[in-house]
Amino acid sequence: MNAADIMTSSLLTLTPEMSVGQAAEMLAARGVSGAPVLDAEGRLLGMLTEGDLIRRLAAARDEPISWFLGLFAAAPAQADHYARSHGRRVRDIMTTGVETVTEATPVAEVAALLERRRIRRVPVMRQDRMVGVVSRADLVRKSLSEPPASGSEDATDREIASALRRAMREQPWIDAYWVFPQVRDGVVTFNGFCRSEEVQRGLRVLAEAIPGVREVKVATAPTPRFRIGTP
Repeated sequence: MNAADIMTSSLLTLTPEMSVGQAAEMLAARGVSGAPVLDAEGRLLGMLTEGDLIRRLAAARDEPISWFLGLFAAAPAQADHYARSHGRRVRDIMTTGVETVTEATPVAEVAALLERRRIRRVPVMRQDRMVGVVSRADLVRKSLSEPPASGSEDATDREIASALRRAMREQPWIDAYWVFPQVRDGVVTFNGFCRSEEVQRGLRVLAEAIPGVREVKVATAPTPRFRIGTP
């Protein structure tokens, strides 16, 4: 599934010349925390977010920088801060240099981008035109609509065990030599030793994702301080 499959294409958009007050009213009326800013030709210029608006309000409490300290501060940075804290137009306070994705960007990659950059939405581009936006809310709706794994009732215990072993080998946090899974009638039981509750939870989640698994039991013991065969 790609960005085009979950993006929102019916969007609130803003113009750079719009007043900050008008833009804030539009965001509040639509119940959204941000919107893209487009020029007259529909090109993406930036995003106006609630963070930009809050930053502008909070800047009103900033203490004026002293003349002496101003000598050591970069003039461009001071000017940018002043424009963002006093600007009356969207163009002056919006966030520029916005991250974008394409319609073909995988949903997992979009989710990773939002998490890595700590942003709530990302524009979806078709060449130099924006065709939609993927937000955290879109990703949540996608997660809620995911169908259950197919073929789960037909998987045999041997197939489940084989898939489970492959999945375990892919995870570096699993001590494969000390964790022993058993599968019987679709029920997975982990025996052996496990270093923490977090790893136990990870094992349970990993097994629950295997098609055919009906239940997961974690019966591991705490890993001994000195393990046989290890230095």
